[in-house]
Amino acid sequence: MRRQSTLRTTTRESRLPVPAQQAWAVVASGRAGPQWYVDAAPFVVRGGIDRLVGGAGRAWPPPDTALLATGDRAGFWRVAEADLEQRHLVLVAEVRAPGTVTLLTDVLPDVEGCLVRQTVRLDPSGLLGAAYLLADLPAREAVLELTHRRLLHDLARDNRSGSWPVDQV
Repeated sequence: MRRQSTLRTTTRESRLPVPAQQAWAVVASGRAGPQWYVDAAPFVVRGGIDRLVGGAGRAWPPPDTALLATGDRAGFWRVAEADLEQRHLVLVAEVRAPGTVTLLTDVLPDVEGCLVRQTVRLDPSGLLGAAYLLADLPAREAVLELTHRRLLHDLARDNRSGSWPVDQV
């Protein structure tokens, strides 16, 4: 797993021995039931925190479609973009925060399978947002680490051609 961070973004990427189209079916799955973008522990906790600070802490279920589409809502996310051809998913958090929280997930074809890249970005709003940007960096690191690992676990479980050790990707 490759890790990269800036003040506003945190990125994780992993190379996987599965075709990009197969990985995309898991990444962008809109099927009812557990989904990484709704049920990953950090998002369950964040929904609870949102309720504590007066937000809705939305728990929209996945739309029960094969793939997410632009405009769908799931968990506390609004799907801002779901590009099947480019395998690019953009989720925007609809929670109380001093700025906009965006989660981008890309599935790129690779020689031996695919590359899955996830980036969480905080675009702060106002002075409180700027202060939050600094205070939130360690939490953003932990959230994306756990979320990326959950997605890798889901991908390994779905892998029809065998499996690979999640801790080695």
